[in-house]
Amino acid sequence: MKFFARRVAQALFVLWAAYTVSFVILYMLPGDPVSVLAGTEAGRDITPEQLDALRHEYGLDRPVTVQYFVRLGQVVRGDFGRSVQSHQPVQTMIADALPATAQIAGLGLLLAVVFGAGLALLATYVSWGWLRQTLLSLPPLGVAIPSFWFGLLLLQVFSFKLGLFPVVGNEGFASVVLPAVTLALPSAATIAQLLAKSMSATLREPYIETARAKGAGRPRIHFRHAVRNAALPALTVAGLVVGNLLAGAVVTETVFSRTGLGRVTALAVTTQDIPVVQGLVVFAALVFVLVNLAVDLVYPLLDPRIARPSATAS
Repeated sequence: MKFFARRVAQALFVLWAAYTVSFVILYMLPGDPVSVLAGTEAGRDITPEQLDALRHEYGLDRPVTVQYFVRLGQVVRGDFGRSVQSHQPVQTMIADALPATAQIAGLGLLLAVVFGAGLALLATYVSWGWLRQTLLSLPPLGVAIPSFWFGLLLLQVFSFKLGLFPVVGNEGFASVVLPAVTLALPSAATIAQLLAKSMSATLREPYIETARAKGAGRPRIHFRHAVRNAALPALTVAGLVVGNLLAGAVVTETVFSRTGLGRVTALAVTTQDIPVVQGLVVFAALVFVLVNLAVDLVYPLLDPRIARPSATAS
C-alpha cells in the first residue's frame, strides 16, 4: 500500500506540474485568445466593448494569479471550460476527437511492441555476427528518420503509386494502417534498442551459465529465462512510448489529414485557445501517469525484489 500510495502521489504531482507549466507558457505568449479571435473575424467589426465582454466572459481580465487558481479549481473538478474559438466544452472536443487518435495510437503501439521486441529478440538470438550487426543497426536508423518524411514516403509508395491505402480521411481500417505505421516507427526503434542491450547484458549473467550447465536448450534460455529479466528496462519506457504516440499524432494526423487530437492540438496552439490547450496537456499527462502507474504495479509481479526494500524499511 505504501508503494502504491507513493506512486499515486507522484502521479498527482505530475498532473499539477503539467497544468502549471502549460499555464505559465501560454500566459507568457503575447496577446490572448480573444485578440486572436478578433483577428480571424476582423470582417465582423468586433468593437472594443465586445472584446472586453469576451475577456470578462473567459476571466481573462482578472489578475494572472487569480486566473491560475480559479482554473486550477475547475480542472480539479474536471471542468476545463469552453473553447474560445468554437465555444464548445473542452471535454466534448477531446471526447469527439479521441476515438480517431486512439485507433492509430492503439495499432501503432501494438506494431511498435511486436516489431520492436521481435527485432531485438531476433538480433540477440542469431549466431551470424554480420546478420546480428545488421539487425542492431536498424533501431538507430528508425529513431533518426523524421516521422513526417516517413509518412510522406508511405503515402507516395502505398497510396499514390500502388493505390493500396487511401490518401486521406478517417473512414475504414485501411485509413488507419499508414498513420499507425508512421507512429510505430520511432517507438519500435526505441523498444528494440533498449531490449537488445538488456538482452545482451542478461545473457552474460551467471544464472544463464547455470541454466546452460543444467542442460537447458538455447531457445529455452533465450525466450524464457532471459526475456523475463531483460524486459524490465523496456517496460520502463512504456510511458514514454505512449507519450511519443500522443505527441506524434500531431504530425501524423496533419500529414494524413485525419481529424483527431493531433489536429485539435495544432489548431488550438495556432489560435492560442488556452482552455483547449490546457485540457489537452492535462489529458496527455493523465494518460502518461496512468500508464506509468500500471507499469509500476506490474514491476513487482515480474521481479518481487522491487517491492522488498520498502517493506524492509517499514
